[in-house]
Amino acid sequence: MKDSQGNLVLGRTRWRRFAAVVVPAAVAVSGLMAGVAQGAVPVTFHISGQTAKIAASHLSADGFSQYGGVLVEKNGTPHAVAMSAIKDATLTNLCQSVTTPLPFGTFTLFIRAGNEPGKPVTAHNLLIGMDSLAGDAEFTNINIGADASELTAGGPHAGNAGLFGQEADGAEIDNVKQVARSTQAGTFNLVGLSLTVEANSTGCFPG
Repeated sequence: MKDSQGNLVLGRTRWRRFAAVVVPAAVAVSGLMAGVAQGAVPVTFHISGQTAKIAASHLSADGFSQYGGVLVEKNGTPHAVAMSAIKDATLTNLCQSVTTPLPFGTFTLFIRAGNEPGKPVTAHNLLIGMDSLAGDAEFTNINIGADASELTAGGPHAGNAGLFGQEADGAEIDNVKQVARSTQAGTFNLVGLSLTVEANSTGCFPG
């Protein structure tokens, strides 16, 4: 199948592990690190250095792009990540957890939402910097290997010219398990929001 410009486009493609199609680290990381050092890769804010576990029973994405990126801590430590951009997302049974060891014990902050039938979490212009993502995924009209600077499906976010990118008209992912370092969104509607702190927890999923 070809698009309107005559370029070959893959059709509906299924992967058991979404993490298998993230940017090849050996190629991307060296170029991204050099880009940060030269100021070529924009960093909009310093990350904390901690990671969050994010789980959902289902993620539906209308417009999806992915490319390599670098997030930087305040002390200058860089982290190579896969940046995933979604124009419009809906998530069912969302769970986000951050675990912090303290002198008097280990505690986990949980945020949960979208647990009521027919009332999912919604987000617009979502951008996630992640270490890993797993689940059962199906993509519609996916294009793998595009120049990261020309990605448009996921909204206004795009990577640097010459870097590996991929995008799809849509994505449906079941049993989402993600480790993320940052999340940005134009709007993020958390229906049925619940925030709790729990001791000695493995977070939203083990590992």
